[in-house]
Amino acid sequence: MRLTKYTHSCIRVEHEGGVLVVDPGIYSERGALDGVDAVLITHEHPDHVDVAALAEQRDRQPVVLYGPASLATTLDGLADALVPVEAGTEFTAAGVPVRAYGGRHAVIHPDLPVVENLAYLIDDVVYHPGDSFVVPEDVPIDTLFLPIHAPWAKFSESLDFLRAVAPRRAYALHDGLLNDYGLNVLNTNFARLSDVDYRRLVPGTRIDA
Repeated sequence: MRLTKYTHSCIRVEHEGGVLVVDPGIYSERGALDGVDAVLITHEHPDHVDVAALAEQRDRQPVVLYGPASLATTLDGLADALVPVEAGTEFTAAGVPVRAYGGRHAVIHPDLPVVENLAYLIDDVVYHPGDSFVVPEDVPIDTLFLPIHAPWAKFSESLDFLRAVAPRRAYALHDGLLNDYGLNVLNTNFARLSDVDYRRLVPGTRIDA
């Protein structure tokens, strides 16, 4: 399985001829969707789902979308392509086994509504939590994509999440709003304060899982 990290929260998974993309949002490169068969969407916020980019891609070829049922309103004309998913659901997308966890977005502020959010475990190897700190307690995690910066997160919460999941390796996620100074501070401290092989991948970097 080959993984490509794109800007912010977008990951491309290529496995045995299938292409699966997670959270292609407005900050991620549209090329992430080239040749895509299926898309996993964690929740409705635009940094995780670029509806215009998905519409353009579907004009080129069919694509199946998986995500919370509440996405139907956000997707508008693409709602017919949505396969609603709930926490605990197991399914196959682009030929890759997927299991959904969680159910709710982390709280940004009490005055703001809490939307649905699903975390995805891909092929029992790669865990993408979306905008949440949901720990999958029923299976060990090999590769974690770790949200490192967000309006809903503190450094201490992200670090505690990393320690609780205790993956073999972790890569930075949700980092599109940081400048180089912020990235350096956070990356240094995540690596220093955990026993995990933690790194940030430059957008476009490919790794094997």
